[in-house]
Amino acid sequence: MSDQVVTRFAPSPTGYLHIGGARTALFNWLYARGRGGKFLLRIEDTDRERSTPQATEAILRGLTWLGLDWDGEPISQFARADRHVEVARQLLAEGKAYKCFATQEEIATFREQARAEGRSTLFRSPWRDADPSTHPEGAPHVIRIKAPREGVTVIRDRVQGEVTIRNDQLDDMVLLRSDGTPVYMLAVVVDDHDMGVTHVIRGDDHLNNAARQMMIYEAMGWEVPVWAHIPLIHGPDGKKLSKRHGALGVHEYQGMGYPAAGMRNYLARLGWSHGDDEFFTDDQAKKWFDLDGIGKSPARFDLKKLENLCGRHIAIMDDAALRHEIEAYLEAAGRPALTPEQGDALERAMYCLKDRARTYPELLEKAHFVLTSRPVEPDEKAQKALASVSDGILEELTPQLQNASWTREDLEALLGAFAEAHGTKFGKLAGPLRAALAGRAVTPSVFDMMLVLGRDETIARLTDAAERIRRS
Repeated sequence: MSDQVVTRFAPSPTGYLHIGGARTALFNWLYARGRGGKFLLRIEDTDRERSTPQATEAILRGLTWLGLDWDGEPISQFARADRHVEVARQLLAEGKAYKCFATQEEIATFREQARAEGRSTLFRSPWRDADPSTHPEGAPHVIRIKAPREGVTVIRDRVQGEVTIRNDQLDDMVLLRSDGTPVYMLAVVVDDHDMGVTHVIRGDDHLNNAARQMMIYEAMGWEVPVWAHIPLIHGPDGKKLSKRHGALGVHEYQGMGYPAAGMRNYLARLGWSHGDDEFFTDDQAKKWFDLDGIGKSPARFDLKKLENLCGRHIAIMDDAALRHEIEAYLEAAGRPALTPEQGDALERAMYCLKDRARTYPELLEKAHFVLTSRPVEPDEKAQKALASVSDGILEELTPQLQNASWTREDLEALLGAFAEAHGTKFGKLAGPLRAALAGRAVTPSVFDMMLVLGRDETIARLTDAAERIRRS
């Protein structure tokens, strides 16, 4: 096996990229990237009826949003059918596979009878050792591999441990169907071998497949990759994650405004751990990720934990990068794009927006004060806050702001003294000021908004609000 680690993600393009698939891709990506290896992408599009170009596009889009870059071009399994057939023909020529002329009806009858008699329903083809001279000429047939009949097959799995399967439980698996097309099990092995895959990291629903796939590796004299079968993801109720739990495609999480960095962090922690670390960067994840840290039990998907981690990632993100991600989110969600002026203003305000937002919609709601323009329309709660003060108070404040030096310290001192002069605390004034500056009741601090908006815009908004109070 090559010294370089090569992993792969091999989705079927029959639908969107779901959370389980995204986590499998992430584990493969982390394992390869943390070891200077290659992460390859293969589209398993052999099911021609269900595979669609739109689904392939959705998978590529989901991986790109998650930041999981792959090496080289994605490989189409369907396009490699000739190579898969070539391997089956080689095994046939070497006597490691055989032509089976048993019909579907014969196999069904055998199974029914075996069930009725309480015997094993494992089909033993009478053609396995038949003399080729007895083959019916031109009759339809499949090509089956000769499975070992005695002893055991041991899957040495880095997550599940050693799994032993008795060889008398293995059937002579079909390699080529009667129409000459290769089966999925053959295609997977040939592709993994030809792509130089050293580690197969995939869901544990494929664990039994490993025993059958090993028959092909061994018959061809190829080195078996390192197996790592990871537990599935369950919903909060402990049952397999499904649409019932609101399980969505990865692209829908982008459209809901979760940052990709938070999603990567959360998915990495689903079923894998590094001590007690919950929050970590990509660089730390690449350095720490190992197969030994993957648990054997299914992980539970928890939206609250995802939101918590996303909030922590938003808080540490570079302002320009955050602006770029928010613009991509708006496009994905089908929301109106920011104007260049709004984008600049948002970036300027980022320092007072990103601390407590867990998603981009939350951050944009807090940013309303800088994205809106005069006259600022107050919502219902802001309207009530404005109604609690007289227009005179706001009018009295504006000339004092005209002469203030525009620093946080001076603004805090000025507004504190102004409130005191009116026999109240600044807290009582804060609500109406928020309403006047942002048209909202929940905003960043009044001082942050003033600093971001600047003197002229602040005074203009207070003047507008005083006018509104007077008219009401």
